[in-house]
Amino acid sequence: MKLSDIESEDRKKDQSKELEGEITRDIIDILEEEGITVQMLVDTALELYVPHPGIETRELAEEKFLYELDLALFDPNLCMLVYSGILLEREGREGRLPNISKSSYEKDLTFIIADEVLGMSISKYISGDKGMFEFVRFDKQKPGILSELGPFMDDIIGGLIGGVSASMYTRAMADASSSSGKTKRAAKKDANSKSDVMAG
Repeated sequence: MKLSDIESEDRKKDQSKELEGEITRDIIDILEEEGITVQMLVDTALELYVPHPGIETRELAEEKFLYELDLALFDPNLCMLVYSGILLEREGREGRLPNISKSSYEKDLTFIIADEVLGMSISKYISGDKGMFEFVRFDKQKPGILSELGPFMDDIIGGLIGGVSASMYTRAMADASSSSGKTKRAAKKDANSKSDVMAG
C-alpha cells in the first residue's frame, strides 16, 4: 500500500491554521539570555566566509547573512527547533536529561548524537542539503563561539549558522546572476541560437 492510497481524515477540523494571540518571547532574546548575540552569530559565520559572486566583500556578506537570518527566524517552527536545543542545554547543565548523567553530558560523548541530529535538522530545514553541508563545515572547524558553547548549543548554533550561510551564498549568487542581466537559461538560449546560424 502506498501512502497516497491512504484516505486522510481531518480529525482536527476546528484547528486554527494561523498564529493567534500575542507573541511574548522572541528567539533572539532567548539566545541573548544564553549569552549569544546576533553579532556573535555574524562573526562566527564570517570566520569561514569565502567570497562568492554577489558577496565579494565581508561587508556584503554580513548584510546578506543578517537578511537571511531575519528571514529564517521569522519562521516559528525554526525558532522552536532552536529553542528545543536551548532547553536541552539547560537541562544538561542541571543534570536533568533523561538516561544520561551530568558528567556524560559535560564530556559530550561521541555516542550521544541527539545534538548533531538537531543541528543537522535545523540547517536542513533552513537550506536543504546545502545547509547540511555548511553545518558539517562549521561543526568540524568550530569557529568563533562554536568552540565555547556546550554540547547541544554548539550544534544548534552551528546548524543555524550553517543553514543561514548556505542561503546567503545561494541567494547572493542568484542575485548576481539576475543583476548581470542573464541567467544560465538565457545564456544557453543565446548560445544555441548562435550555433543554429549557418555559414553562408
